[in-house]
Amino acid sequence: MLEAIGQYQIRRKIGAGGMGVVYEGWDERLHRAVAIKTLHQSFENQDARARLWREARSLARVSHPGVCQVFEVLEGGNDLFLVLEFLDGQSLAERIAGGAIPTPEAVNIERQILAALQALHDLGIVHRDLKPSNVFLTRHGVKLLDFGLARSTLQEGPGESDPLQTATLLTASGMIMGTPHYMAPEQARGEIAGPSADIFAAGGILYELLSGKRPFDGVSSVDVLYAVLHHDPPPLTGSREIEALDQALRVAIAKRAEHRYSSAHKMLDALNDITISTSAIALVRPQTVTRLIVLPFRLLKKDEDTDFLAHSLPDAVSNSLSGIDSLIVRSSISAAAFSGAPDPKRIAAEAGVDAILTGSLLRAGDQIRVTCQLVEAPSGTVLWSETVNSSLQDLFRLQDELSQGIVESLMLPLSDRERRSFRRDVPASAKAYEYYLRANQLIASRTPENMNLARSLYLHCLEEDPQYAPAWARLGRVLRFLDKFAENVDLGFERANEAFAKAFTLNPDLTIAHNLYTLIECDQGHAQQAMLRLLHRSRSRRNDPELFAGLVQACRYCDQLDASLAAHFRSRHLDPQAITSVAHTYFLLGEYQKSLDCYDTKAGFYLDCAALACLGETGTALAKLRDREKTGAIPGPLRAIMQSLRAYLEGNFQECLHAIEAGDLLTQRDLESQFYVGRQLARIGRVEKAINLLHRVIDDGFLCSSSLTRDPWFSPLHSSPAFAELLHHAEACRSQAHAAFLEAGGPQTLNLVLAAPNL
Repeated sequence: MLEAIGQYQIRRKIGAGGMGVVYEGWDERLHRAVAIKTLHQSFENQDARARLWREARSLARVSHPGVCQVFEVLEGGNDLFLVLEFLDGQSLAERIAGGAIPTPEAVNIERQILAALQALHDLGIVHRDLKPSNVFLTRHGVKLLDFGLARSTLQEGPGESDPLQTATLLTASGMIMGTPHYMAPEQARGEIAGPSADIFAAGGILYELLSGKRPFDGVSSVDVLYAVLHHDPPPLTGSREIEALDQALRVAIAKRAEHRYSSAHKMLDALNDITISTSAIALVRPQTVTRLIVLPFRLLKKDEDTDFLAHSLPDAVSNSLSGIDSLIVRSSISAAAFSGAPDPKRIAAEAGVDAILTGSLLRAGDQIRVTCQLVEAPSGTVLWSETVNSSLQDLFRLQDELSQGIVESLMLPLSDRERRSFRRDVPASAKAYEYYLRANQLIASRTPENMNLARSLYLHCLEEDPQYAPAWARLGRVLRFLDKFAENVDLGFERANEAFAKAFTLNPDLTIAHNLYTLIECDQGHAQQAMLRLLHRSRSRRNDPELFAGLVQACRYCDQLDASLAAHFRSRHLDPQAITSVAHTYFLLGEYQKSLDCYDTKAGFYLDCAALACLGETGTALAKLRDREKTGAIPGPLRAIMQSLRAYLEGNFQECLHAIEAGDLLTQRDLESQFYVGRQLARIGRVEKAINLLHRVIDDGFLCSSSLTRDPWFSPLHSSPAFAELLHHAEACRSQAHAAFLEAGGPQTLNLVLAAPNL
């Protein structure tokens, strides 16, 4: 070991990295300890020396308490030495390895990292290798280290070209330079890394600080880089504070640079908006939530008597697990997209899951054999496999054994409530369960014909077992669908309400009942009741994307539009494929392009055409409306409102009004559709009809004061004295709903501050 370098005595070796080694030295003149960094002899080459010079020049430009100081650079023959500030403490990597970091401490560390990054970025310096081992914890705070991959975003001076400017993955003696676990996707692709790459790394560090796990990992560097490019880490839960932090860091680790915070300062602001206390709740250790998808089972042999199980049995397993808060189960609709030979990497990337259940079915006489594998995604490692044999008269046992096997193999922690509810809804007979599963298969495709058939099957199920709560809840949803969309069917709210009331009586905690009933409550004018019920339920069901999807609608009906957006972001945070009605929320906000972006084009009826018309794309809207009319497959009420919009866009106001009246749109019980009808009446100058209809819409529970003043289609109403009375009434109703929302803790529940970050 060296004994001295210039006036510096070498005391000991204190660390070594891939290319360099660091010694503790003593400055004889100033009587202070220093750190001396030099290159391994095997890396003595022009590129390595350039990297060390780059680090020295980068550090010399920065004067910030969060960045390690450089004192001087010494040369001795072919050797190059950086003399640096000596730091007493430990690296963040060592701190993480030592055990869990309490949330307040983790956030404090992250804030200091971001403040130091902002100082670098203000000087045009990008670190490009930010990771826990390059963050040092001292008694006085955080220090950023190792600027060997740093580059300037400013114009280089003469003779200072950056050989790393277009590539971050350098190869020296077969070793990758840089750390794949914290690389931004653009770095992994070999593109120029700007300040947003450092923000990505900072988000990854925050995830590791909170969870104790790297956000992107794998067996090899190739696996890690694939994860960086295609996967998202599991959500974090434990408290609302942790969820808010998780939501913030998701912006930082967005795959596309333009979707991240525009600066370290913006991310710091987002963290500062989250109140982190030292209470027992704040000190709860964050936990990752496992994301599971149950794929349709493969039929080894066709059999018309049991083929329905290929989709309905996985759906039943998914539903039985949906009440576990440490598990997020993807919908059967999402799972259907991955039928066939499963590719764990593809499914992990596209469905955003950590575990996949696959299986096959084979009938032999009266016996069903199900062979299943639970595999980790994206690695494909088998976590659990099982072959279950059951008779056709005991299908529920199949579901139960598969569900129990998943819970045990994933080592899911179950609360007392979850244990109680796990075996609560057991069908009384095999025939009842078969009817239920067959009906569930039908409603996967929601046509009036399928829903009518499903209705009959649910009724048969309940004849066999009147105490089976899930069947009552599903029946209630089918009855409301038929009442709303099917022609010549008059079932009314009453029978749907009766079905849901029965489900809640049998099982007050039934997840599907709570989520499905929201649609009916809103249409009946009880949106505030639905909003408060779901907000209360969300205190114990923090990881149910369907619950938050319901809040999107309930909050919108109560004219709590920011809350509706926040509920959508929470639902999509939990399940990127979650289906919500947020397109309608954006429409009410006047953000028509976002409304289009979020609209379900596969089931496009009216809203996308209305948004196109507001954007001035009349020709495109007309073409869509005319094409949809030609199909003849649109249910009656929707067909009528589409015809009226088409007639208006063609300039035929009389036909527009006739379509509204002929289609009985003035008396429909779908409040949101009634709002859109009132909007069209206003546009064609039918002021009195529009105001009367809107009064009824508001009285019945669709509070739309924000849109009445924002939407230009209501402008013809503004000069009417009756409009001022309408608006006053709408605003009073909205204020009442807002007060209830605040009292129920809505802003805290939905993390409203972080719902739509100012990027």
